[in-house]
This record gives sequence, structure tokens and C-alpha cells, in this order.
Amino acid sequence: MPSDTPHTPEAKHHATEAFRHAAESTRRRSPASFDQWFSGIQLDGIDDGVLSLAARDEFVRDWVKNHFLPDLLDAMRGYLGGDPQKALEVRWRISGDIPAPVSEPRRSSPPPSRRPSEAPSAPRPRLAAVPRPGLADALNPKHTFSNFVVGPSNELAYAAALASAAGGRPRYNPLFIAGGTGLGKTHLMHAIAHQVLAERPDTRVVYVSAEHFTNAFIEGLQHHKMDEFRARYRSQCDLLLVDDIQFLAGREQTQEEFFHTFNALHDAARLIVVTSDKYPQQLQRMPERLVSRFGSGLVADIQTPQLETRVAIVRKKAVLEGIELSDEVAVLLAQGVPSNVRELEGALIRLAAKASLTGRPIDFEFVQSEMALVSPRRPDMLSVEDVQRAVCSHFRLSNSELLSKDRHKSVAFARQVAMYVCRQRLKSSFPELGRAFGNRDHTTVMSAVRRVETLRARDPQVNAHLEAIEQKLASSED
Repeated sequence: MPSDTPHTPEAKHHATEAFRHAAESTRRRSPASFDQWFSGIQLDGIDDGVLSLAARDEFVRDWVKNHFLPDLLDAMRGYLGGDPQKALEVRWRISGDIPAPVSEPRRSSPPPSRRPSEAPSAPRPRLAAVPRPGLADALNPKHTFSNFVVGPSNELAYAAALASAAGGRPRYNPLFIAGGTGLGKTHLMHAIAHQVLAERPDTRVVYVSAEHFTNAFIEGLQHHKMDEFRARYRSQCDLLLVDDIQFLAGREQTQEEFFHTFNALHDAARLIVVTSDKYPQQLQRMPERLVSRFGSGLVADIQTPQLETRVAIVRKKAVLEGIELSDEVAVLLAQGVPSNVRELEGALIRLAAKASLTGRPIDFEFVQSEMALVSPRRPDMLSVEDVQRAVCSHFRLSNSELLSKDRHKSVAFARQVAMYVCRQRLKSSFPELGRAFGNRDHTTVMSAVRRVETLRARDPQVNAHLEAIEQKLASSED
């Protein structure tokens, strides 16, 4: 751009139009990928050779800088007619609020809003059938990136999954997504498959659960079809997606076969994505060489979503299902189901069904009266604080001592026991426990859990401590 760029409104308008034309020409390289990333980018303005952009977060900014910005700036210089050797200066700011993104992610058109009592006039449109036998039935058409609600609890997993679907040599291979039940791991797996097939229809995508992989392996052995089995998962596979890998635990022959499948795909630079309800290091009865391979790429975890994210999930689900929902009702529902996205969505569907059958609107009073029925019932209502109180009572410590940085042997042991009990009873994630125990690193919690597991197996006194604490917790539940 010439150094004497005018500051007139006409000149600024011309520069803005040049940016739009440049963005469109860049978009043609990979439309779906461009739309996904630039839905988190906003043009703030162009003034005197300075292009001001806002990004939703650092990850989006860095990805766009590395993968799109050079081509975008080259195209802009062409449209502006400036010196091709003169660099445009780019200034970034980070903001979670992007009201006017450069692009909108591609999505299927949502159904028109209707009252809960009204039946849809026609089935909702599904995504185009994917060109793989059996794969279309395995993939949920609603599980796309555009329908995934991103928040602090899952933003790394989302960004990594989106990056994995972008094509080229895999940046993270394997991608290991860890998280509790019903938090969105399978949604991201399906979204990767949808995106890859939308952009590159000839890609040979194989999506299976670990259970299905095991059954296919057994069938191959029984019917002498191992050559077909290996061809499907190795030479005829460009992208392997395996859900719930923890179910391979203890299945030694299947683990051996998966190990060689993993190596074959990894050596050929073909992407492998795996999900699990545990981190790689916590997978039990799994060979160390397989665990080390799971941890050799990127491990991205999904945590329990915060209230704001749960409210956004409720709103998104309501739009997809054509359910009218007020903001106060969305908040009430999100508060009532705090820990599982799948249960949260199920609660909304049950409310909508009952409202439709009874002819009642889904208002605040209706939802409040139904919360006891739609909220998940859990036999174990203990919290981390309950466990901490029981441990402090047993070891005669104060809560401040338990959460302190004190490394005295007796205090440290009590803290490790509390972390272990929380992990066993509450199934809390390691990062969650780290925050609950004085903002410690999750690796500290992992080490504590392993140590108590080892001591429990060989030290009767440790067993006695744990049994006494369990009795305290059991009595507090009565």
C-alpha cells in the first residue's frame, strides 16, 4: 500500500472492500476451514496501512496468522494496487465478543421457530449422505463444529479437533480427547468426520468405537478374514476415529492388533483421533507402549462446563429443536443439570415433550415445578468439600492445613488420601481436583492418586484409614 494512503471516507471504504475481496479469494482455497476460523475474526478497520483485526482467542489468532494471513495480505495488496514489496502492518486484539465476524461457519438451516405444541410440518433437513458404507448411519448429522458450543471447559479440545480436520499433514497426531461421560467427546469426533468429508469427499474415514473394533477383530479371527480387517484399518484408511479407547483395557490380542494399526497409520502420516474418559497415564490394563503413543501427540481434555457455557448449550439445543425458550428458563435449566451436557440436552427434550403433550408453555413456573423430575438423580451427592471435611476430621487437621503448601509428612499424606478418595468417589478430573486443593497442578494430583493406590495394595494401615473415611462419608449421606 502506498505510504501516502489518504484518510478520506472513500479511501477507507475502498480499503475495506479490498479486504473483503481478498478474504473471499482466500476462502476459495478451503471454504469450510476458512469459515470456521474466520467466524472468530473481526475486521476492526484499516487506516494508513494498518490492518486492525480482533480474534476470539490466542489460538484462533495464531492459526489465522500462520495459515491464512500471508495469502490474505498478498491478495489485499493486489486489490489495492500497492507496492507488492511493501508490508501491511497488522495489529491484533483479543476479545471474546466478536459481533461482526468476517465469516459465518457453515451450518444447516435451523428449523423455523414453533410453539412446543405444534408438530413440524416436515422432517428437518439432514446433512448430505457421506460417501462411505455404514458411516452415514454412525455419524449424527447434528454433531458438527457449528453446533458445538465452545467455552473455557472445552476450547482446547475444540480448537485441536478443528485443526485436525483442516487437512494437510496432521499437526497433532494422535489427537487424544479426554473427558467425562456426556461432555462432547463424541460430538467432536463426528464433527471432524463431517468437516473432512465436506472438504475432501474422497477421504477414507473410519469411525468406530473400541468395542466395535474389538468385535471386528474377533470376527476376523473366527472367519479367517484378518487380511480384510487389516486392509480396512490400515491401507484403506486415511483418518481413523476411535471412541472410548478405555474399553480395550485387558484385551491383550486386540491391544496388540491396535498397536500395529496405530503404527502403520502414524508412519504413513494419517491422522488418528482417540477419545477416552481417562487421561492416557490413567488407562488401566493397557500396555505402556500403547499408552506412550497416546501421549505422544496432543492430549486435550474436556471439563465440566461452567454455567455460562451450559446456558449457551441449552439455547443452541433449543434452536436446533425449534423450542421457544426464554433466557430465565435457560438459566434455570442449566443450573439444575450442572455436570453432563447429554443429560442437560435430554432434560430440555423431556420438558419440551411434556409441554407439547399437556399444551403448556415452557415458562419459568413450569420448568421449576418439573426440575425434580428432569434433573438427573444421583445416588452419590457428595462434593469435594464433603470429602475434605471427612479427611480433616479423621486426621485431626483444619481445612486450611489440608489446602496449604505444608509438606509435612502427615499433612501431605492426608492431602493425598483426600485427592484419592475424591478421584474414586466423585470421578473428578485431575485439573478440577488441582483447583479444589489449593490450585495445584494436575500432575500433582495424578502422583498423589498413584501413590495412595500403591500404598493401599501393600499397607494394611492405609487401608484402615481409607475404610474409616469411607464410613464417615457413608454416615454423612444417611
